[in-house]
Amino acid sequence: MKIIAVNKSAGFEYFIEEKFEAGIVLEGSEVKSIRKSNCNLSDSFCFVRRGEVTLKNMHIAVYDKSGAFNTRDARRDRRLLLHKSEISKIVGKVNEKGYTLVPLKVYFSGSLVKVEVALCRGKHTYDKKQSLKEKDLKRETDRRIKEYI
Repeated sequence: MKIIAVNKSAGFEYFIEEKFEAGIVLEGSEVKSIRKSNCNLSDSFCFVRRGEVTLKNMHIAVYDKSGAFNTRDARRDRRLLLHKSEISKIVGKVNEKGYTLVPLKVYFSGSLVKVEVALCRGKHTYDKKQSLKEKDLKRETDRRIKEYI
C-alpha cells in the first residue's frame, strides 16, 4: 500500500467515527499524475446525491505528457465507488446533525487507486485546544524519555 496524499487537517478539525475504503473513477492521465504524487486533498469533501458518493474539490494536476485532448479540470467532481449498504449507512449518519463525510487519504492498493473516507463529527474550539495540549504533552514526554536514555 503506497500512500499518495493525506488530509492532515481532518484529524484536527473532526472526530473520526467510522472509516470506509472506496474506489474512485479516474481517467488514465489522472492515474499517471497520481503515480507522480501530484494530488492534494486539502479543502476536499464528499457528499451523497442520487445514491452516489461524490468527491468534490480534490486537486489532481494535469499530466504533463498527456495530449491536447485531455483538458479536463484539475478539481472536477469524481465519483467514489462504495457498496449500497455502505452508502445507505453513510446517508443515515450524514442526515443526523453534525456528521459529515471527509476524505482522509489517497493510496494505491495493488494497482488500484483507493480513497479512505470517514464519517466525522466536527470539533468545537475547546476540543481543538485540548487536542493541541495533548499533542504538546506527548511531544514533551517523548523528549524527556529521549534525554533520559
